[in-house]
Amino acid sequence: MKLNRRETIILAAAASAVSLSGISASQAAEGDMIDQAALMAPVGGLTDKVEGHADAPVTVIEYASPTCPHCAAFHNTVYEPFKEQYIDTGKVKFIVRPFARNALDAAIFLLAEAAGEENYHNVIATYFRTQNEWGMSEKPRDAIYAVAQQLGFTEESFSAALTNQEAFTGIEAQREQALDEFGLTGTPTFYVNGKTLSGGKTLEQLAAEIDPLVPADFVSPVAAEEPAADAMAPAADAMAPASDAMAPAADAMAPANEMAPAN
Repeated sequence: MKLNRRETIILAAAASAVSLSGISASQAAEGDMIDQAALMAPVGGLTDKVEGHADAPVTVIEYASPTCPHCAAFHNTVYEPFKEQYIDTGKVKFIVRPFARNALDAAIFLLAEAAGEENYHNVIATYFRTQNEWGMSEKPRDAIYAVAQQLGFTEESFSAALTNQEAFTGIEAQREQALDEFGLTGTPTFYVNGKTLSGGKTLEQLAAEIDPLVPADFVSPVAAEEPAADAMAPAADAMAPASDAMAPAADAMAPANEMAPAN
């Protein structure tokens, strides 16, 4: 399977941008604080794909690269217990942002954007799980397409995703913002309410940063919403006799202190 001309142009541009763009002179060190308002104002026109409750007291932003082994280690081993303990309980809202270190990263983020908000994280997670398959392939385009087919892409939709110039420009813009404004030096990089955490992290390391930020009297907004939904059930039951004539309706590890360089 060969790249068509437009795909070649897009991915060549991605490779060129990565190779020519160096690390920002202003580099953030572990523990440095970045303005939260600036972090929550990504450039490039791409919408953040937020997981978790809007009122969560802690915001965790991860800049990730699909080809980064340390990012894959986090998503393949740490993410699920992290999600269960912090995202699902309403303590954290979690945002994965694209940081394209190379053309393959750009291609996968373009596919995730094309999949839409509901499927975005599944696309990223799938490519992290299969990183050794497509990342080591002599024909990476074919290998990436094979995974994309499992996600429901056709040759037509796959090609359309890889030639979305607007999305590609947005991915590039977010990369440059991370380098120039936030001092990012490699992936993964996490920002916990603005605090910089560089490199892969264990659940325990993230907990050490997150737990002090959760108020002692914290009540999960997720749990608070559940009784309201349950309270509607009796009203629905009370309506049942009125419909007697009707049949019942209900019959992706790498060392934690390492990270992939940004370039």
